[in-house]
Formats: sequence, structure tokens, C-alpha cells
Amino acid sequence: MNYSSIDLGAIGSGAYYFNKYFGGEVNFVAHPDGKNDGLYSASAGPIFRAPMQNFTLFAHGLAGGSKLVGPNSYHSYQYHNPWTWGTTLTAGGGMDYDLPFFNNRFSFRLFEADYRYVHTNFGPYTAPPSGPTGGRANISGVDLSTGIVTHFGHIIPPPPVTYSCSASPATVYPGDPITVTGTAANLNPKKTATYTWTSDGGTVSGTSNVANVATTNLNPGSYTAKGHVTEGNKPGEMADCSAPFTVQQFAPPTVTCSANPSTVAPGDSSTITATGVSPQNRPLTYSYSSTAGSVTGNSSTATLNTTGAAPGTITVTANVVDDKGQSASCTASVTVNAPPPPPAPTTSALCSINFERDKRRPTRVDNEAKACLDDIALNLQRSSDAKLAVVGNAAGTEKAGSKLATGRAINTKEYLVKEKGIDSSRISLYTGSTDGKSASSTLIPTGATLDQTGLTPVDESAVVKPAPHKHKAKK
Repeated sequence: MNYSSIDLGAIGSGAYYFNKYFGGEVNFVAHPDGKNDGLYSASAGPIFRAPMQNFTLFAHGLAGGSKLVGPNSYHSYQYHNPWTWGTTLTAGGGMDYDLPFFNNRFSFRLFEADYRYVHTNFGPYTAPPSGPTGGRANISGVDLSTGIVTHFGHIIPPPPVTYSCSASPATVYPGDPITVTGTAANLNPKKTATYTWTSDGGTVSGTSNVANVATTNLNPGSYTAKGHVTEGNKPGEMADCSAPFTVQQFAPPTVTCSANPSTVAPGDSSTITATGVSPQNRPLTYSYSSTAGSVTGNSSTATLNTTGAAPGTITVTANVVDDKGQSASCTASVTVNAPPPPPAPTTSALCSINFERDKRRPTRVDNEAKACLDDIALNLQRSSDAKLAVVGNAAGTEKAGSKLATGRAINTKEYLVKEKGIDSSRISLYTGSTDGKSASSTLIPTGATLDQTGLTPVDESAVVKPAPHKHKAKK
């Protein structure tokens, strides 16, 4: 006898998932007695699922016990087997749609389709009119169901791996090293992370979360180092990062200059100090030049020698060059003072002649006077461009004192000219106001001026020279 299709019933199940894909399920089925055909079952087994965005596919395989009644007799409803326990096997699957409200606590089961096999032994067969009952039931059928799925918990996937990195320093000169450090988050401590690095400039090396970038051959510009971390091939188990860096043009050096002292006397020296600075600490080479004098030195200091330099300003130029050929220069000024003018020449008084001894010839140059005049002649010979002023004086008690003073000056000059060969144009004659029978002499170097206060020039052309004195022989 055959069982009729049971169109009414309920299916309830509960599943516990051990991970995102696998769990265990307990299933309860109730198909009440309709026309003396009915089934209840309880079974358990594994369940598998494949989560997708907003949808979940699942499949399960169950085994358990079943309680079967029936089947209805074709002739009447009076004959059927009583409720009897047997076994059941179920295999199938379905699809759930995750409802967007209540924090995804509910899903709508779009469909579930299961193949069910039921085996029940009702005992010995009993024929009509008492039966028909007994026998073995081996039932194959399909369960089709739909409904609401309630989630009492969620298996939250681990947060995806994230990766960030930075370059230090971010701005360098060619040849400077760069360290790139990556920071990974949400790594699984039970797995081993693998790090790799690339760069669009320079040579990058490193197998950990730290890499080094060599910039020796890089041109100035902007570059990026890229890092990759992975602990598996699944989504969320790998991440990338990038760290920009800039290689800048070598900056030229700068230099400042000073001179100490900045003002010197002719022939003196001054120390020139040049302070060169390279922004990237490149080695510097120094050199110097000057507009006058001579400068020596090839370090940060040099010496300016002003020997032979004319008075005025000397400009010293310092030049610094780094090992990349970039240069800078500065200047320092040194003033060479003009030498002090020589002291103005001054007159100097020479020896004086005394005319006191010869009463009869009060204007005569005696031998003692000649010794003084000889010394005067030597001074004139040594100073060939100097002149001589001879001042004749008379005593206040002398009659015709002016005439006597003039005669004494003339006789003094005459001796120097005739006896000592002095050019007469170098000797000027004056009469003075000094009270005394004398003749004084003053040496007048070139450029010096005689103080003529109290002096009267002698007009030699108007003076009548006395005839030479003749001595009579005594008999």
C-alpha cells in the first residue's frame, strides 16, 4: 500500500557553527496525521554554508529516528498501521536571504529542498478483513519548506589586515639613506606574516617590516616606496602601503668673510676669516685672491700682506667649492692707511761768532770764529739743498751799530764763500736786534721757513765793501 503526500507540517532546526563555514544541526519534523498518514522525526548531522553578500547557501546531511503512522487503506480509512518508530536519513540544502533590519538577526529562507528516506518495520502482515496492516515501509520523499531563520549569534570574520608605512627622512639629498617602516594591524598571531618591498626609484632592500632605500644614483625628484604584507591568500589577509619620499638637489655652500684688523698701516698684515657652510655637510675647499698686496692660505683663514700696496682699500675674495663643484664666494675689505707725512722741516741754529776780541777791527772774522764757520760749512755741504741765514748784531753801546752789524754778516758770508767754496746764493744776510757783538747762523732746510721777526734783510748791492786792510812793516 502507498502513502499519500503529506502537504501540511512544520520543520524546525537549530544549528551551531564552529566557524564561518561548518557547523552541526539538529532537525525536527512534524507532519500530523492527515488521512491516517503522518510522520515525526528527529535527526542530527553536519551542515555546511557559503556566506555571500546578503545571501547564504547551505547543505546538510542528517540521520535520526522517525515515528510513522499509516498508510491509509485504499478501501476505507479503517485500516492503517499504528505509530511506529523507525529510522530516517535526510540530505539537501537551500538558500537564506539576510533581512537588513534588527542588525541582521533574521533571515528569510527562500527555499529548502531535502531528500528524505524513512524505514519502519510495522511487524507481520495482516490481510483483510482485519488488515491490511503490518509489513515494512521504505519511503523516499522530498521535503520542501520555507520560513524564518533566527540568528542567536554571529561568527564575525576577523578584521582585515591593514598596513601603513612612512619614510624617514622623507626629504634627502642624493646618496643619503632612507628607512621605510611599515606598521601592520590585525595580523593573526598564529600565522607568519611575509613582507616585500618595491620602489620606483633607488634600490630597496628588506624582508621585514623595515626596508632601506639607497638613493645614490637618483636624480632630484619625488619617489614612492611600496610595501606588501601577507599571511595568506584569502581576502583580508594581505594589505599594501606606500611611503613617498623626495630627493632634492644638492644645495650650494654659503660663505661669509671678515678681516681683522680691517684697517692697517702700509706693510702690515690682516687675517682674513672665511666661514663656509655646506647644507649637506659636503667637504669644502678654500681659495683666496686680492686686488693688491698678497694673500696666502688655503683653509678657513688666510693672511693678507700689504707690503708694496698703495694706500686705499684692498678687496680680498674668498671662494669655497664643495666636492660636487658647487661654489660660493664672499669679500672682505682692508683699508691701508696713507703713511703719516714727514715732519715739516725746521730751521736749526748753528754756532755764533763773537766779535769782542778785536777792538780795532770790530767786524773782523778771527781764527776762533773761523773754527765755527768751518763747522757751518760742513753742515751746508752735507745738506746741499739747505740755505743759511747769517744775522749780524751790534752792541747797544756801539756807534753806527747797524753798519757794524751789516759788516759782521757780510764778512761771515765772505769767509764761507771764498774760503769754504759755499755758493753765495745759498746764504742770506740779515741784521738783528740782539744786543751783542756777534753773528748768528741758522740752517734752513728745503721747505723750512725762517722766522724773520726782528730781522732786517741786508741789501748787499748797496753795501760798499772796505778795501782789504794792509799791514805796515815795522822798521
